[in-house]
Amino acid sequence: MGSSVLRAALSAVFSASLSVLFLQPLPVRSLTSYANDFVDPAFILAKNFSNVTVEAQATIVQWAQDLASQGPWSVTNKSVTPPSGDKHDYMSWAPYSWPDCSKAGNTTELTPEQIWTTCPYVTKDGQFNPDGRLINDVGEFGDLSDAVLYNALAWALDGNAVYSSNVAKFVNTWFVDPATSMNPNLNYAQLARGPNGQIGQHTGVLDLKCMSKLVSGVLILREGKAAEWTSDIDTQLTNWTNSYIDWLTTAKIALEEEAATNNHGSFYYNQLAALQILVGDKDGAKQTIEKYFTGIYMNQIAANGDQPLESARTRPYHYRAYNLAAMITNAKLGQYVGYDAWNLTTSKGTTIKSALDYAITQQAGDEAASELWPNVVAVGAIYGDDGGKYAQFMLKNAGSTYPEDAQFLWNQPFSDSGLVKGAAGNNSTSGSKNNGATGTDPSVGTVPDNGASAIRSCWTVLAAAGVTAISLILS
Repeated sequence: MGSSVLRAALSAVFSASLSVLFLQPLPVRSLTSYANDFVDPAFILAKNFSNVTVEAQATIVQWAQDLASQGPWSVTNKSVTPPSGDKHDYMSWAPYSWPDCSKAGNTTELTPEQIWTTCPYVTKDGQFNPDGRLINDVGEFGDLSDAVLYNALAWALDGNAVYSSNVAKFVNTWFVDPATSMNPNLNYAQLARGPNGQIGQHTGVLDLKCMSKLVSGVLILREGKAAEWTSDIDTQLTNWTNSYIDWLTTAKIALEEEAATNNHGSFYYNQLAALQILVGDKDGAKQTIEKYFTGIYMNQIAANGDQPLESARTRPYHYRAYNLAAMITNAKLGQYVGYDAWNLTTSKGTTIKSALDYAITQQAGDEAASELWPNVVAVGAIYGDDGGKYAQFMLKNAGSTYPEDAQFLWNQPFSDSGLVKGAAGNNSTSGSKNNGATGTDPSVGTVPDNGASAIRSCWTVLAAAGVTAISLILS
């Protein structure tokens, strides 16, 4: 699109909506770091998006820019050196582990460093020790995985090389550059502190669960042939990944994590299968996903749809949503490599949908109800939403802005409850043969306007002018 046409489109938007924009800011959705997900690069690169996803696309661009301003990230940033003496080793502390210094034998106040090595540590399930983030490799990797995913998506949406360059820079810093790269192991992940500790635990393998998000971003650039994603960086990342896969499939603590029957095991298979896809081993990835679904998955969902191993935890709502995200991601990875697990039943005759249907009947209490929302949209997109049950749940619990959520773009088809189309004044639908609740279904209810429809109209006009225009406004 020529610059004069773009300027004219932007001018029209501002002229038509000036009064609204002075009274009410443009919608800006706070970043949500989903527990996990896998985005099919072919779906993104085809760009056959429903018009009801324009707000989700704008969110993706905003999140890409926000995250990029925080990077790059590296394991060498931490202030504490691992027991190996090498800051290139990934390190984290067990999040629910607390010191008990009552029998340490000291008569003077201990320094933090003395506490870490002198006092025995005890586990308090679900209670985060705030000093755990004094070493934040886990947080930095989480930000990295989100930044790679959203910058790759933003590149796919508008082709701006800034986003693909961001991905290349972030991946190079974490995995490739000799000055900042991570050694391909998790020997000191969720390290157990205390006089008999200072070693990593199998639960620490969970720290890199979001590899599937990072792999999604890399695949988008690789398959989209982004110029900034060079063959050199692709080769070096592949080499790193092969070394890490070797650790992940042979190290004692890694194999202990694979054997875990709850969410830890589910996320292990997310990670391994995604990495096998990254290095081109689709057959291996298919075997990994099949091993999960014919193994620990068979006993993860009860006859009533509950997940007993997650319900037994101190935060059952969170852990049900958490394991659901892992199960859904495994099914998406399976779909990508040719293994259909969506309707595979457990030993109790239940499916992923059964687990979601049970989870939405439970009260969150003090837990974050929003953790479940991406799972609802994903399940509704795959299994369909006859009668609009899932769309009604989202409208009631997530509110009128749920189509702005980034994952709404790739979890399609799913009803927007008329929130986007109604404002845009067009009659195309977001539904398909698998989606029982279209955006114009009156059963999903209506939302008071309060100026929001005018703002959504502005966003839709911007989308018609190209997502690049959205990017320019948000930059």
